[in-house]
Amino acid sequence: MTAVPRVVVSAPSSGHGKTAVAVGLLAACAARGLTAAGFKVGPDYTDAGYLGLAAGRVGRNLDPRLVGPQRIAPLFAHGSAGADIAVVEGTMGLFDSLAGRAESDSTAGVASVLRAPVVLVVDVAAMGQSVAALVHGFRAYDELLWLGGVILNRVASDRHEQLLRDALEDIGVPVFGALRRRDLPAVLPARQHGVVPVAHRTVEALRAVRRLGEAIAGAVDLDRLLAVARSAPRLSGEAWSAAAAFADAPPLPAGRRPVIAVAGGPALSYGYAETAELLAAAGATVVAVDPLVDEALPAGTDALVIGGALPETYAEELSANRRLCAAVAELARAGRPVLAEGTGLLWLAREFDGRPMCGVLDATGVSMDQIVVGYREATARASTAVAPLGARLVGYKHHRGVVNPRAGQAPAWTWAAGAPEGFVWRRVHASQLTLHWAGNPEIAHRLVAASTPPPAAPAPGAVPAQGGAPAPANGGPVLTKTGPSAPVPAQAGAPVSAPAGVSVSGAAPVVQPAPAPVPAGAVPPVASGSAAPAPGAVDLTDEPTADVRPPATRPAAPTTPVGTPDAGKAAPPAGGGAEGEA
Repeated sequence: MTAVPRVVVSAPSSGHGKTAVAVGLLAACAARGLTAAGFKVGPDYTDAGYLGLAAGRVGRNLDPRLVGPQRIAPLFAHGSAGADIAVVEGTMGLFDSLAGRAESDSTAGVASVLRAPVVLVVDVAAMGQSVAALVHGFRAYDELLWLGGVILNRVASDRHEQLLRDALEDIGVPVFGALRRRDLPAVLPARQHGVVPVAHRTVEALRAVRRLGEAIAGAVDLDRLLAVARSAPRLSGEAWSAAAAFADAPPLPAGRRPVIAVAGGPALSYGYAETAELLAAAGATVVAVDPLVDEALPAGTDALVIGGALPETYAEELSANRRLCAAVAELARAGRPVLAEGTGLLWLAREFDGRPMCGVLDATGVSMDQIVVGYREATARASTAVAPLGARLVGYKHHRGVVNPRAGQAPAWTWAAGAPEGFVWRRVHASQLTLHWAGNPEIAHRLVAASTPPPAAPAPGAVPAQGGAPAPANGGPVLTKTGPSAPVPAQAGAPVSAPAGVSVSGAAPVVQPAPAPVPAGAVPPVASGSAAPAPGAVDLTDEPTADVRPPATRPAAPTTPVGTPDAGKAAPPAGGGAEGEA
């Protein structure tokens, strides 16, 4: 399948500096003229984004829980095709697994599947000869683990470095490099910004990646590390292919290729890279729309996908974009498919933290002090473009905002020990549960089928056009930017509704008597819950206890900058109420 040189960068636990080291390694290799590829173990969009920025091609996630262990090696082969070096950043500690399945879900499990050497990053700021006992323990814990060597972080002095090297030499573990305490500065943008700096290629993000690359190039023996990476054996099997995912899929309805807008910035979508690839392979024309910048949907948009990487902290920008809010609301009320995950649900709500949003759903959102994070094995409560009724899928939750009500009259999901969650209304599917479409490729096929317009009547003597839908290159999806449709006039806070005298059900408009006018500033209850909540009430069913004080009276959310891999990542709540890496 692939013989790409590769290493897995891990650590004893979060906070040792593995993200900074992994990003720096990719940047240093790219500066040498090597073609690099970056991967992140687990669902974290942000780390994957910066790994991709350093590598020069889209960063990808390898999450056994979301895509299945059997797809890890094929997805790696797909994302690393043509690369001279691939760097896989681990999650948490080397053997940590949120579900207690370390043999498959942990970084060590992924390294075993990829048959890749592990480079252990160790923060030695308060450590001496004990580093040898620590590293020996990690090496001995799993005899199948290939520990290629160690990178020492936060070394105090030359004498300290020599002491550490001597201790590790005694147990036969190579040291690839030693970084002083100030070699890896906290230069990456704060985690509250998510992937936005990467998607917009901000100067701050580019400068941070360059500085980390220079630090690694000056402190790490890259030639020695690359030699270990090149010793990784060839992986057997076939690379993942978006087109192959639909080999046995039923034929799509006749009609022109639907135009599906995927939320994202100029350089990166707000979701996993495979989403756009699958949509294109299923027969869609994929275009980009940036909710933070664009004021209208692309011309001819038939459906909209809002991935889970859109940060909640940009609520003010989302609210201020009234023209796009109006266009999205009109698209939803016209019966077009709209799939929203994570912050996308909050954007479709009536308001979030007191700011007006799209008003598609009769729900309000409020930011909490505690992060809800973890995997969920969900069951579909309705047949939609995402899944048929009763289908079971594994998704991931990572959000601070909570919606009230938690679900609409037709919920999207339910899971064990949890109340129904999400909203299904007409062809809108909105939930804070995020899915990886590579593990559920049928989503793309169902969405394209639901979005395909009926064929127009051919002119006399015309010959129907035919042709396939090539999938994007494995370097990542290319989201076509088309000219926007005509701007939709709207006033801030004004509701958006279907044209007077027309009620839209599904995709077919039915002429009815014009409804009574809606007062200015009001939002029609289009997808409400079963009961109206009391003013200020927040539905926290199945979520950890949170501070429900109004946002103005709560302390500000932490905005710790990221200089080491997991700085700024909150630990899971005590008591096991939530899973995952915040």
